[in-house]
Amino acid sequence: MAHPYVHAENSAKRFGGKPEDYLAIHEWFDATKAWYPEMTHRSMRHHSEGIYECAALFGETFINSDGKRVYTRYVGEQHVVEDLKFIPTASDWLECMDMQLWMMNRSKRLSEKVIERKHGFPDRMPSSVSPPVENRPQGTVKSF
Repeated sequence: MAHPYVHAENSAKRFGGKPEDYLAIHEWFDATKAWYPEMTHRSMRHHSEGIYECAALFGETFINSDGKRVYTRYVGEQHVVEDLKFIPTASDWLECMDMQLWMMNRSKRLSEKVIERKHGFPDRMPSSVSPPVENRPQGTVKSF
């Protein structure tokens, strides 16, 4: 959506205080742009688990410059919703990623044999390895 300061201005309008009261939180959410400067950087923190991680890092609540107590989680939720229009889970992001051999931290030779024998794809895991998202029990990890 926007620069962290724009998010901070929106927080000040919503919760009171000044944009500077919220800027560090919004900068934390968007700091992953330095790691990967594409919109998929959001997969690192723009999810429900990231919101709770933010509250653990910045504290459950804080007092803004108007003297009002603000829940850090609410500020995080505002940031994610402004960017994505909803709050996904980390699993929602991960389910959209294709498994690569190097992610399995095993002997490439062994991994290639298993994948080739099972699926005939030596260089990457096919998305057909696990059941479709709608058939998978909620909160489970893809099977390999």
